[in-house]
Amino acid sequence: MKAKIILFSLVSAVVIVFTTSLATDVSALSATARQQGIPSLAPMLREVTPAVVSIRVSKTLPRLGQSFYNPQERSEQLRRYFDFELQDDLSSPQAPPQRSAGSGSGVIIDAKAGFIATNHHVIDGADEIMVALNDGRTFVATLVGSDASTDVALLRIKAEQLIAIELADSDTAQVGDFVVAIGNPFGIGQTVTSGIVSALGRAGLNSNNYEDFIQTDAAINLGNSGGALVDMEGKLVGINTAIISRSGGGSNGNGFAVPANMVASVVDHLKRDGEVRRGMLGVQISDLTPDVASSLNLDITHGALVTNVLPDSAAEAAGIELYDVIVETDGNRIRSGRDLRNHIGLVRYDEKVGLKLYRNGSELELTAVLGATREIADIRSEQPKSHNFFAGAQLRALASTAKESAVAGIEIIGIEPQSRARQAGLRQGDVIVEVNREAVQELTEFNTKVDEAEGIIAFTVIRNDRRMMILMP
Repeated sequence: MKAKIILFSLVSAVVIVFTTSLATDVSALSATARQQGIPSLAPMLREVTPAVVSIRVSKTLPRLGQSFYNPQERSEQLRRYFDFELQDDLSSPQAPPQRSAGSGSGVIIDAKAGFIATNHHVIDGADEIMVALNDGRTFVATLVGSDASTDVALLRIKAEQLIAIELADSDTAQVGDFVVAIGNPFGIGQTVTSGIVSALGRAGLNSNNYEDFIQTDAAINLGNSGGALVDMEGKLVGINTAIISRSGGGSNGNGFAVPANMVASVVDHLKRDGEVRRGMLGVQISDLTPDVASSLNLDITHGALVTNVLPDSAAEAAGIELYDVIVETDGNRIRSGRDLRNHIGLVRYDEKVGLKLYRNGSELELTAVLGATREIADIRSEQPKSHNFFAGAQLRALASTAKESAVAGIEIIGIEPQSRARQAGLRQGDVIVEVNREAVQELTEFNTKVDEAEGIIAFTVIRNDRRMMILMP
């Protein structure tokens, strides 16, 4: 059975939940046991559990035609995977749009202002959002803003005597750190569980999102999305958001939380604009791996390798060039294309970004003013393992004196849709002018360089009068 990645949506709520019990003012440890130093999380939990809230949402579900989903089958699917109750009959095509109600969790991050952080998928599409505090009080919440790309939402309630959780510096988290998850699984009430940080920097749950997840071995169940992952000091390390499950409904010990630093950045956007107005750098990038660095004769092995600079972009205006390797943004270390995408994706457009990069063995510092469109394409497509790079492609040498072009190189005059070259990103009309940054003008020369290359090969390509890079393993 294939593993499923589950973000328990809207009226569902899922989070990293671990297996202990709710802390109260009554300790099960005797005075003698406490004096002997037997550990307990109870003192810390008494401080932080009041800051974790239960969220109840309701929404109107659009009616789907029977040609798309059998109503009874759809009802069963929803009941199985999402923590909500249908409030209208689905069996009649003439029935009015059905209502749904579901539960999730949230974390008070500003007691004075009444701000509560949760997941976007917990409140997405909700008509009404109710927040229940640990002391039994309930309030109608206002949605300040939400960001689907990071799965973070910000709510606000008008209430006195709130308790907030202090945010930790999640960049200091380490694999093996003990963590505690607090949430509202299955709507049964606040529950506390514990585990460790099992991995950092996880991504790939949704390639369109900005991901830098903290992974934990804690169990995650319906209703815990948006809850708190805290360290042993009671500081917020992350907001629990998703699991990988083979059964589709329960945890197999692979839970994920949005890091507190990312939450803080998104919350700043939401407070100011009600949304994240992302800036645009205007580059296509690839991970600089040791194999790629070896092919390009680079003396660095980590960073974001620029494979294309978009015309009239912030990158072009800043002077970024093909084959540049970006290693820092505003002092933040960049080890991969994902790092660059995440950092730029949390910077507002029209803001300046300081960049440190390597070009031809020299370190440069540039400043870019971001544009207003989503920009960075992180190119890491899977390539079939084959040494026959250009099977299915027709090539010809194109001299610089040819009437149709002033460029000398190897032109692709035909390419089959399923060929390796096509899958790598090459297109009919492209002119390959370099192999691993060495110029090529004749087919024999081109074939020799391709045959002699070891590992990943970088092709410099002219397309529509612009230079770009295509990587092939």
